[in-house]
Amino acid sequence: MRRTVLSAAALACTAVLASAVPAFADDPSPVPDRANPSASPADVAEKDPSPVAAETDTPAPAEDADGVTVVPSGAPDTGAATAPSDGNGTLIGAGAAAALAAGGAGFLVVRRRRAAAE
Repeated sequence: MRRTVLSAAALACTAVLASAVPAFADDPSPVPDRANPSASPADVAEKDPSPVAAETDTPAPAEDADGVTVVPSGAPDTGAATAPSDGNGTLIGAGAAAALAAGGAGFLVVRRRRAAAE
Protein backbone atom coordinates (compact mmCIF):
# COMPACT_ATOMS: atom_id res chain seq x y z
CA MET A 1 0.00 0.00 0.00
CA ARG A 2 2.77 2.39 0.92
CA ARG A 3 4.54 1.79 -2.40
CA THR A 4 1.35 2.56 -4.35
CA VAL A 5 0.84 5.83 -2.51
CA LEU A 6 4.45 6.87 -3.09
CA SER A 7 4.18 5.97 -6.78
CA ALA A 8 1.00 8.01 -7.11
CA ALA A 9 2.63 10.97 -5.34
CA ALA A 10 5.69 10.77 -7.60
CA LEU A 11 3.44 10.61 -10.65
CA ALA A 12 1.46 13.64 -9.48
CA CYS A 13 4.65 15.63 -8.89
CA THR A 14 5.93 14.68 -12.34
CA ALA A 15 2.67 15.80 -13.94
CA VAL A 16 2.84 19.15 -12.14
CA LEU A 17 6.44 19.72 -13.21
CA ALA A 18 5.69 18.67 -16.79
CA SER A 19 2.87 21.19 -17.00
CA ALA A 20 5.16 23.96 -15.68
CA VAL A 21 7.84 23.47 -18.35
CA PRO A 22 6.58 26.30 -20.61
CA ALA A 23 6.90 28.71 -17.68
CA PHE A 24 10.62 27.99 -17.47
CA ALA A 25 11.08 29.21 -21.06
CA ASP A 26 10.26 32.81 -20.10
CA ASP A 27 13.85 33.53 -19.06
CA PRO A 28 16.13 35.18 -21.61
CA SER A 29 18.62 33.02 -23.41
CA PRO A 30 21.98 32.56 -21.67
CA VAL A 31 24.01 35.09 -23.60
CA PRO A 32 26.40 37.71 -22.23
CA ASP A 33 24.85 41.10 -21.51
CA ARG A 34 27.59 43.00 -23.28
CA ALA A 35 30.36 42.16 -25.68
CA ASN A 36 33.84 41.52 -24.40
CA PRO A 37 36.25 44.38 -25.08
CA SER A 38 38.44 43.71 -28.06
CA ALA A 39 42.10 44.56 -28.45
CA SER A 40 42.90 48.10 -29.51
CA PRO A 41 42.95 48.55 -33.27
CA ALA A 42 46.31 48.52 -34.98
CA ASP A 43 47.65 51.79 -36.30
CA VAL A 44 46.66 52.28 -39.91
CA ALA A 45 49.53 53.25 -42.14
CA GLU A 46 49.11 56.52 -44.00
CA LYS A 47 48.39 56.02 -47.69
CA ASP A 48 49.21 58.32 -50.55
CA PRO A 49 46.43 60.76 -51.36
CA SER A 50 43.99 59.59 -53.99
CA PRO A 51 44.24 61.14 -57.46
CA VAL A 52 40.45 61.58 -57.48
CA ALA A 53 39.22 65.03 -56.57
CA ALA A 54 37.46 65.39 -53.24
CA GLU A 55 33.71 65.86 -53.22
CA THR A 56 32.49 69.41 -52.98
CA ASP A 57 30.01 70.38 -50.32
CA THR A 58 26.67 70.93 -52.00
CA PRO A 59 23.59 71.93 -50.09
CA ALA A 60 20.90 69.30 -49.69
CA PRO A 61 17.89 69.78 -51.94
CA ALA A 62 14.90 71.43 -50.31
CA GLU A 63 11.92 69.23 -49.48
CA ASP A 64 9.28 68.96 -52.15
CA ALA A 65 6.13 70.78 -51.09
CA ASP A 66 4.02 68.49 -53.29
CA GLY A 67 5.05 65.32 -51.39
CA VAL A 68 2.84 62.85 -49.61
CA THR A 69 0.38 64.61 -47.34
CA VAL A 70 -1.16 61.56 -45.62
CA VAL A 71 0.99 59.44 -43.34
CA PRO A 72 -0.11 55.79 -43.30
CA SER A 73 -0.91 54.27 -39.90
CA GLY A 74 -0.28 50.73 -38.73
CA ALA A 75 2.31 48.19 -39.67
CA PRO A 76 2.66 46.61 -43.10
CA ASP A 77 1.09 43.17 -43.51
CA THR A 78 4.17 41.10 -44.32
CA GLY A 79 2.73 37.81 -43.11
CA ALA A 80 5.94 37.07 -41.22
CA ALA A 81 4.72 36.07 -37.77
CA THR A 82 1.56 34.77 -36.19
CA ALA A 83 0.41 35.15 -32.62
CA PRO A 84 2.21 32.78 -30.22
CA SER A 85 0.20 29.87 -28.87
CA ASP A 86 -0.85 29.89 -25.24
CA GLY A 87 0.72 26.47 -24.53
CA ASN A 88 -2.47 24.52 -23.85
CA GLY A 89 -1.30 21.75 -26.17
CA THR A 90 1.63 20.98 -23.90
CA LEU A 91 -0.60 20.96 -20.85
CA ILE A 92 -3.12 18.62 -22.48
CA GLY A 93 -0.36 16.32 -23.72
CA ALA A 94 1.27 16.17 -20.29
CA GLY A 95 -2.07 15.43 -18.65
CA ALA A 96 -2.84 12.67 -21.16
CA ALA A 97 0.61 11.15 -20.63
CA ALA A 98 0.16 11.27 -16.86
CA ALA A 99 -3.26 9.61 -17.11
CA LEU A 100 -1.85 6.91 -19.38
CA ALA A 101 1.06 6.30 -17.01
CA ALA A 102 -1.30 6.15 -14.02
CA GLY A 103 -3.50 3.64 -15.83
CA GLY A 104 -0.51 1.49 -16.72
CA ALA A 105 0.82 1.63 -13.16
CA GLY A 106 -2.60 0.67 -11.81
CA PHE A 107 -2.80 -2.26 -14.22
CA LEU A 108 0.60 -3.54 -13.11
CA VAL A 109 -0.27 -3.19 -9.41
CA VAL A 110 -3.52 -5.12 -9.80
CA ARG A 111 -1.80 -7.80 -11.88
CA ARG A 112 0.94 -8.27 -9.26
CA ARG A 113 -1.56 -8.45 -6.41
CA ARG A 114 -3.60 -11.07 -8.23
CA ALA A 115 -0.46 -13.07 -9.01
CA ALA A 116 0.67 -12.88 -5.38
CA ALA A 117 -2.77 -13.94 -4.09
CA GLU A 118 -2.80 -17.18 -6.12
